[in-house]
Amino acid sequence: MNSTIQKLAAVFGVVFILVALVGFLAKGGMAMQPTDPALAAKALGIFPVNLLHNIVHLLFGAWGLTASRSWGGSKQFFTVAGVIYIVLTILGFLSPSGFGLVPLGGSDIWLHCLLGVVMLAIGYTAKPSATPAAA
Repeated sequence: MNSTIQKLAAVFGVVFILVALVGFLAKGGMAMQPTDPALAAKALGIFPVNLLHNIVHLLFGAWGLTASRSWGGSKQFFTVAGVIYIVLTILGFLSPSGFGLVPLGGSDIWLHCLLGVVMLAIGYTAKPSATPAAA
């Protein structure tokens, strides 16, 4: 039986994959450049993306789906990915062009911050399901 955190990891995994697909469909979302958030392709007309950014979303999606197979994997996914997203939030302020690799500024800053906080909250508050004692 899957725990709540495992189900959430699967949902986040699917959503990350869908976000990657939306990013690929954005005008220019298949291109590697530019990384300046003001010039980059915009997923949903709001969030700056490029090819590498979309690939990273695919990888996070695959990680979420893989992690959903176990409680421990799901907890690790949320805590580690939450920290990564907080770091991406900070980098969005320091280097909006992601050091010339991915657009991290603009609307992505607030989305990354929200994701980081939510993922950390899920990861750090998850409790293992109580299993009935064997008779």
